[in-house]
Amino acid sequence: MKTKVNGNLKELETGKLGRLLWDYSLPAVVGMVVMSLYNVIDRIFIGQGVGTEAIAGLAITFPVMNVGAALGVLIGAGASARVSIMLGAKDHRGAEMVLGNSLVLIIINAIIYMSLFAIFLDDILLAFGASAATLPYAHDFILYILPGMLMMNIAFSFNNIMRASGYPVRAMITMFIGAGANVVLAPIFIFLLDWGIKGAAIATDISMTFSTCFVIGHFFNEKSTLHFTRGIYKLRWPIVIGIVSIGAAPSLINLAGSVINVIINRSLYHYGSDTAVAAAGIFTTYTSLLTMVVVGICQGMQPIIGYNYGAGRLDRLKSAYWLAVVWATAICTFGCAFGLLFPRLIARAFTVDVDLIEAIAKSLSLSLLAFWVVGFQIISTTFFQSIGKAGKSIFLSLTRQVLFLIPLLLILPRQLGLDGVWLSFPSSDILATVVTSLMIWWQFKQLNHVSEERMKDVIMP
Repeated sequence: MKTKVNGNLKELETGKLGRLLWDYSLPAVVGMVVMSLYNVIDRIFIGQGVGTEAIAGLAITFPVMNVGAALGVLIGAGASARVSIMLGAKDHRGAEMVLGNSLVLIIINAIIYMSLFAIFLDDILLAFGASAATLPYAHDFILYILPGMLMMNIAFSFNNIMRASGYPVRAMITMFIGAGANVVLAPIFIFLLDWGIKGAAIATDISMTFSTCFVIGHFFNEKSTLHFTRGIYKLRWPIVIGIVSIGAAPSLINLAGSVINVIINRSLYHYGSDTAVAAAGIFTTYTSLLTMVVVGICQGMQPIIGYNYGAGRLDRLKSAYWLAVVWATAICTFGCAFGLLFPRLIARAFTVDVDLIEAIAKSLSLSLLAFWVVGFQIISTTFFQSIGKAGKSIFLSLTRQVLFLIPLLLILPRQLGLDGVWLSFPSSDILATVVTSLMIWWQFKQLNHVSEERMKDVIMP
């Protein structure tokens, strides 16, 4: 079946790349920054209104939330990449089959992991580094946010598919709706109703439900490029494998992040205290805000690269990649410099506790030393994902967090104490950048020998 080519899809193959990347990345960046404000807003309100132990408890929930997000990303990222490639190859029916299969997979995944979290919640939180002081806060937050995790998975996954099918601005609006609701509801529930940390969770649940309703409504509209229709919901193994194989890389990044957070929390508690764990929570919040901007650029780049890969336009594919690398490196360099120059200014936005402010400043001054290279790594991982190179994307996604960071977290603190935990981050960044550079050089060398005719033969898994 021929694809219905809207104006945006046509521009993916013919539009000027600089403007095209801007048009797709700007809404994605705004959407991702707005999404990250969920965490920022919660931490500011909880830090100012509840206290240091509550921030530390919230930091303990990162690994649990990352597991849920990883299972959502497994479907959402894989589906959006498959949709882009199929639309580039003019396979509209195949793209809609991906849409329907994705919805079913997200619901099945969410039911499984939400049930397991609910049954083994305290055991999981203790294993992830909760102390007697922080466990009640972590427990309340996860318990109340569980119902909204399905909404999060649907909203974020279908937001990516919406962008991949030619609606970048509408995808941005999806995130605005949820974040706007959270800005209003969080202070009401935390302060006015005095619900504390559970109020932050409930506000997030309601906000994500609003976003989910908006994004699902888009795909029920028959005027949309892709929409829900009969015959697309029955799971088909070739489609499932195609989705999961591509989505595995970003999913494993989130899962690896959970493992990393467990090791970090345990190391910080061993070599420091709950204050050090709270500092790690703020450090993660700051760096996540920066990486969300880069991820937004990735999301803007992905449909351009995926569509042109499917269409056999290798020249546009490579140009879009390098342009995205420049933008991402500029963002990370700015964030690195700001964090190193003004660490206490960042800390004071989250807390008035003097000891915690100093702990945050110390963590930023060491951990951000090589952060300026992170953008190149993230863009490159998404590049391999966008062209369907699942194995390479998975390997590259794991180099920084698993191959290098975990061993460093186990070795450096034994020699340097608490400083060793923070110095593990820049050390792994540099090592991962070397590996990334070699893989990108080799991939472009390979692409130079692939003809446009052969490209048509490799777009399917």
